[in-house]
Amino acid sequence: MADSASAVSDGDIPEGERAALELLEHGTLEVEGRLVDASNATLFCTISGGGAQATCVYKPIAGERPLWDFPSGTLAGREVAAYLVSRAAGWNIVPPTVMRDGPFGPGMCQLWIDIDDEVDLVALARREDHPGLREMAVFDAVVNNADRKIGHLLPVADGHLYGCDHGVTFSEDYKLRTVLWQWRGKVLPRHSVDVLRRLSDGLHGSGSAGSGLGRGWLAEELGKHLTRGEVQATRARVEALLKHKVHPFPPDDWPAIPWPPVLSGGLRASLYSVSPGLLRRRR
Repeated sequence: MADSASAVSDGDIPEGERAALELLEHGTLEVEGRLVDASNATLFCTISGGGAQATCVYKPIAGERPLWDFPSGTLAGREVAAYLVSRAAGWNIVPPTVMRDGPFGPGMCQLWIDIDDEVDLVALARREDHPGLREMAVFDAVVNNADRKIGHLLPVADGHLYGCDHGVTFSEDYKLRTVLWQWRGKVLPRHSVDVLRRLSDGLHGSGSAGSGLGRGWLAEELGKHLTRGEVQATRARVEALLKHKVHPFPPDDWPAIPWPPVLSGGLRASLYSVSPGLLRRRR
């Protein structure tokens, strides 16, 4: 089972990212350890195939912890949907991500990002002058991210900023919970408005199922991982952002900041070898 997340046309995806998606979809996964700070089973793996090798995160659906406000077994698909939105917008916030079969059954597989350890994540999260951070705040508003912790920021050596852990996203209810509220109520940058218009085009109308390039194609692709209501709610959030052209305010009836806001040591820091009893390996 492999489900490509490369919904945009091949010409719109950089060669390196296309190769990463191919490797993630079809490569051989070898589990090396588990990230112990993660609330769901999050496995650190090597993946190889076609003469290439990389490291990645594999989150099997079988290892998802039940949540009261998200349907069971849907978190991996939400991570893929977040990648689709990031890619369609050109934000490049979410690392290449696919849904595929693995040693413990179907799950999300995402390229591992080596972060720049010299960056102070707490200081980074407080900045108001970082374009990538502000784009992430807009992205979180679109996908309705209920868990943007400081430890989910992944700055790399060339200055780019990635984000991880997008499993609790796309709820129909307003659940935005983030450490990035410094732009609340402020006018959206012009570039962000242009990006939102592009997303709106992809979420409306009838897409071309054959090419994935028609108006409404993004709605079609998201519909493979989300309910119809969740896709409609995503469209409504984009339209609301375009109408008001400001960063959203915190919800009145929902905690505005995730807990804990800073993961101890950062999610990417703690690993241990996988016990045979962690999950039941498929035969």
